[in-house]
Amino acid sequence: MDKHSLRGEVMKRVRAMTAAEKEAASIRIARQVISAPWFQEAHTVMAYWTLPTEPDTRGIIREAMARGKMVLLPRCLQAPRMEAWPWRGEAFLRPGPFGILEPIPGKTNDPPVPEPDLILVPCVAATESGARLGHGGGYYDWFLRNRAAKKVCLCFRTQIVQAIPTEATDVPMDLVITEQISEQV
Repeated sequence: MDKHSLRGEVMKRVRAMTAAEKEAASIRIARQVISAPWFQEAHTVMAYWTLPTEPDTRGIIREAMARGKMVLLPRCLQAPRMEAWPWRGEAFLRPGPFGILEPIPGKTNDPPVPEPDLILVPCVAATESGARLGHGGGYYDWFLRNRAAKKVCLCFRTQIVQAIPTEATDVPMDLVITEQISEQV
């Protein structure tokens, strides 16, 4: 199946989930992330602001902040470029080019943003082995290439597929977490 058809099929399944199912699944996903050694050891965590079709990351962001971690969120630039900006609270978010809330850039004299130790990545679909299908803009693949950070894809179980057509530019994930308890965490 081609990427476009696969996106359509998987998004139908996600949209069929109730709000209560998404909330319960998001809580289970967040618990796995927060309890994982790689989260506990990370100093700088890059998360993302959640779309209605994605696991809710707000609990993870709050917990990271409560533990004194620096939290970064993506900010889209000219396609397919993306950069990470510090999370400073919801009041400092605005819709980006795709309507997704992203950080308002800081001042030019702000300290440099550190490299993340952990990057939480959204997807449209993923395989259990770490292949990821995004929305098709290539932003995450561009950003993730050549980064040493642990790359963890968060998705609902219904987004797991057997295979995804991949290209040389597709960056594999180190781990894929769903609401189903993973023994890899």
